Amino acid sequence: MESLRHLVAHLGLDLTAVGVLTFAIYYPRHRRRDLVPAYLALNTGLFTVVTALSEVRGAGGAALGFGLFGVLSIVRLRSDAVQHEEVAYYFTTLVLGLLCGLPRVPFALTAGLCAALLLVVWSADHPRLFAGTRRAVVTLDTVHEDPAALRADLVRRLGEPLHWTVMEVDFVRDLTVVDVRYREPAPSPTGRGPAPAGGPAPRPASAWETV
Repeated sequence: MESLRHLVAHLGLDLTAVGVLTFAIYYPRHRRRDLVPAYLALNTGLFTVVTALSEVRGAGGAALGFGLFGVLSIVRLRSDAVQHEEVAYYFTTLVLGLLCGLPRVPFALTAGLCAALLLVVWSADHPRLFAGTRRAVVTLDTVHEDPAALRADLVRRLGEPLHWTVMEVDFVRDLTVVDVRYREPAPSPTGRGPAPAGGPAPRPASAWETV
């Protein structure tokens, strides 16, 4: 009876923690409904397997445990639409399920570790953290042989570049693909968007995303 109450308490803690992570932190910030069931299923599935493994005695339990981590190690997130911060949420759901599923860890310690993990994720992915820093993969309709000219072009189009990497140069089509981290320009005093960094109005770029 005591073990059943212990299991129910840990299950409630796990569901509460993954619910806070998914519905209070992740979804309000990223708005990807398709990843919500993935996070919930991954978390509860791992909790269930870890709880079941705790009841297996002897070498069989150890073998199943190594098999579990072997399966998790070969899981690959192949979708191009999954960003690095979303992979971090995947990892957090795994850790929460594993932590809450360990039967011999005191409940208070488990709850404290879960709270600390959620606090770290909430802080690290906060929208105000490095809010002015952006990342974009830009396709330029010219080839700059001079790095200073490339930097000036990026300033004119995006803002102050912090770091950039030339990913592709096509002399036939006269194109340059650049992966750039930049700081957004200050808002215009007229309230009509960012103030221009100099030169003509910026032209469209491709593959925008926020870091």
